Amino acid sequence: MCALTDKSEVYQIDAVGLVCPLPILRFKKRTRDLPSGTQVDFLADDPTGRQDLQSLCEITGHRIEWMREEEAGVTRYRICLA
Repeated sequence: MCALTDKSEVYQIDAVGLVCPLPILRFKKRTRDLPSGTQVDFLADDPTGRQDLQSLCEITGHRIEWMREEEAGVTRYRICLA
């Protein structure tokens, strides 16, 4: 279970500029060895990124805590790893 405090360390994965399937492949590779409950900020600007990430989370059990639109079409997703 993810901690709900801002003091927790958050792992960040930047996939800005990558197009499908590279953002999801980068996410999978970089989170492979992280423990359950780790909070991850995933940044992507691929238009299909949201649907791909939601599908991955359904398969793996990861949970998207929130998503926020940032500058230049980039979306930041906070994910709690299963």
